[in-house]
Amino acid sequence: MELLARIAFAFYLLIIAVGAVMAVGAKNLVRALVGLILTLFGVAGMYFLMAAPLVALMQLLIYVGAVAVLIFIAIMLVRTGPEGEEAKRKSPRQFLYAFLGLAAPAIVLGGTLIKNPLDSGLVPAEVSVQLLGKGLLGPYTLAFELISVVLLVAMAGAVLIAFERRESR
Repeated sequence: MELLARIAFAFYLLIIAVGAVMAVGAKNLVRALVGLILTLFGVAGMYFLMAAPLVALMQLLIYVGAVAVLIFIAIMLVRTGPEGEEAKRKSPRQFLYAFLGLAAPAIVLGGTLIKNPLDSGLVPAEVSVQLLGKGLLGPYTLAFELISVVLLVAMAGAVLIAFERRESR
């Protein structure tokens, strides 16, 4: 059973990595969004692996559904055409900075995991949906509501940028 869990983990990790590379390396913003969506699907799969189906479904509903659609609408509103800012060539220095930004956390986290390996036999405690709901709407209500405010501000900012660019043309 542990072998199947490791295979599933590797599969979801591959989905996340491929999606992340697509999101970062795409010259087109819509293709970058497809990479982001693929990454978010992989994260939802990881939640399923951790026996957290409610969190996985919320990942799919909120991030893959709502946030991806929000980002897609924002991309369509500020569409600059094929000669847009994302189509410019990147300098080798930017690739170096991107690689360093990728390598630094990977080295730190990898070194920490090698020095302090985790016991894979631990199973998280089962948390009921009612208890999770009470937690989200109890002591964490403010954080839960701030997420929706952040999404609203992001969408308003995208619309504002779109109208400013269209007026300047």
